[in-house]
Amino acid sequence: MTLRITSQAFAEGQSIPCRFTCEGDDVSPDLAWSGAPAGTRSFVLIVDDPDAPDPAAPKMVWDHWLLYNLPADCAGLPAGVASDDLPPGTGEGVNSWGRTGYGGPCPPVGRHRYFHRLYALDTVVDGLDHPTKDRLLLAIDGHILARTELVGTYQKGDG
Repeated sequence: MTLRITSQAFAEGQSIPCRFTCEGDDVSPDLAWSGAPAGTRSFVLIVDDPDAPDPAAPKMVWDHWLLYNLPADCAGLPAGVASDDLPPGTGEGVNSWGRTGYGGPCPPVGRHRYFHRLYALDTVVDGLDHPTKDRLLLAIDGHILARTELVGTYQKGDG
């Protein structure tokens, strides 16, 4: 099997419904995954936007959601999952707003792409306390067994 991530809210390359954006309820979409390789001990989920601030002239990657130490037996997250309802042991990183938790698409201009990247790791990451994406990626370097992604798009006014 191959590691795969999906959502009932949107298909690969399709528009993310307004409910999951700053123009809606600003809650996370449901995500489901399967096909974790043997030896998987935890998952990392990173949601980011490489098109900020303008897809015609991107200058930065905007981090929307960072989760780590999702348990190996976890097969997904429901829509609108709150921090208190994450699987036991799950850690949260700091997004580009400077806080933990999900922050939905809110592009200032144009249609942006939102990458939902899932990593299967051969370890549980220790010693992190609300890391940035860079710190998290350094911590998982050398421990990635498999990775997959689901890309959705959004432009204000889609809803």
